[in-house]
Amino acid sequence: MANRAITRHELERRRAQLGDLQRYLASQEQEFATLRGRLQDFIDRYNEALGPLYLELDALESQLHCATSYLAEALRRHGLEAPAQRPPQATALPRLSQLPAGAPLPAEPPGGLVELGPPTLKTLYRRAAMRLHPDLAPSEAQRASREQQMMQVNEAYAAGDRSRIEALLLAAGEDPVKVSGGNADAQRHWLAHCEQAVQGRLRVVQAHLVTLQIHPMHRLWQAVTQAEAQALDPLAVMACRLRQQIAERRRELYIGQRLQPESSADLAQAFLYRRAERVGVAA
Repeated sequence: MANRAITRHELERRRAQLGDLQRYLASQEQEFATLRGRLQDFIDRYNEALGPLYLELDALESQLHCATSYLAEALRRHGLEAPAQRPPQATALPRLSQLPAGAPLPAEPPGGLVELGPPTLKTLYRRAAMRLHPDLAPSEAQRASREQQMMQVNEAYAAGDRSRIEALLLAAGEDPVKVSGGNADAQRHWLAHCEQAVQGRLRVVQAHLVTLQIHPMHRLWQAVTQAEAQALDPLAVMACRLRQQIAERRRELYIGQRLQPESSADLAQAFLYRRAERVGVAA
C-alpha cells in the first residue's frame, strides 16, 4: 500500500502557508519591538523627570514613619490611645517586560520529500532473505550468525511481525527507504510541528503586545503626548505636585520630631490620627 501521508503538491502548499505564518509572526514581533522601544523612551523620560522626586518623597515617608511610630509608642506608655502606623510602601518605578526568546524550528528531514510507499511484508521478507541467507555468508562464523538471524526472520514473517523484520534489516545495513518507504510521514510531522511552534510563538507575542497596550504607562504616554502636542508640559506639572508633597512631608516631619507626649498629648494624638487617615491605619 502506497504511503500518501503527504504529496509533493501538498508539501509545497503547506510550506507556503508556513512561510506566510512566519512573516506574520515577524511583523508582530516587529510591532512589539517598536511599541516597546517607544514606550521605554517615554518611561526613561518619566523616570528622569520624576524618579529623584519619588525617591526623596519615599525617604521622607520612611523618616515620618519612624518618627510617628516612636510618638505612638510614647503615647501608649503614658496610657493614651494612639493609632498603629502603617509602614510606607516604596514607589515602584515603571518597568516593561521582555519578550522571551523564541525556540528554533525543528530541522527538516534530510533529502526532501521521497514519495515512496513502504514495501509489503513479503517484499521485506525477500530482501531479508537476500541480505541474511546463510548460503551467502562470506565465512563460517558469519554463516552461523546468519542462520540465527534467518530463524528470527522466519518467525517474524510467520507471525506477521513487520517491525521485527524491519529492525533486522536496518541492523544489517539495509537502506531505510527500502525498509520503511519514503519520508512522507516525517515531512508531515515536521510541518505539523513547525506550524504548532510558530502559532504558539505568535500567541506569546500577541499576549505581550496586549500587555504593552494596556500598561498604565502606555495610557499615560498617550495622554502626555496629546498634551505636549498642545504645547503643554504635563511632566513638569507632575514634578511640581511632587515637590509640593515633599514640602508637606518635610513640615510633617518637623512637627512629628518635636511633639512631646508629656507636654502636648492632644496635639500628638491629633497629628497621628491625621497621618493615619492619610496613609491608612495598619491592620
